Amino acid sequence: QVQLVESGGASVQAGGSLRLSCAASGFTVSSYSMGWFRQPPGKHREAVAAIDSHGTPSVADSVKGRVTISRDNARNSLDLQMNSLKPEDTAMYYCAAEPRLDWWLLLVPSKYTYRGQGTQVTVSS
Repeated sequence: QVQLVESGGASVQAGGSLRLSCAASGFTVSSYSMGWFRQPPGKHREAVAAIDSHGTPSVADSVKGRVTISRDNARNSLDLQMNSLKPEDTAMYYCAAEPRLDWWLLLVPSKYTYRGQGTQVTVSS
């Protein structure tokens, strides 16, 4: 049974950093496409970053240069390092997984079958 559990969300000041982690079970992260998505209050879910089964990352333009997505095969987890946080980064952040996705679909939230419960990130100015 595939399970994804996010952690690391917090309330921080603008300019700060956070590292989110997604613990995966029921599958091996290195064999799946995985991604981080977020849903700001009152808005639709949007992509943050994703990584395919080969380890190639894709990053949304809105956060490019400020986030790094990585897999930790030993911990079977997916991490998201976020720097220079802005108030507009405030959202519920979700981890998602899909057995195989073509690279042009990595940043499409609806293409992922599995999703965690989310972790809240709040950035104050």
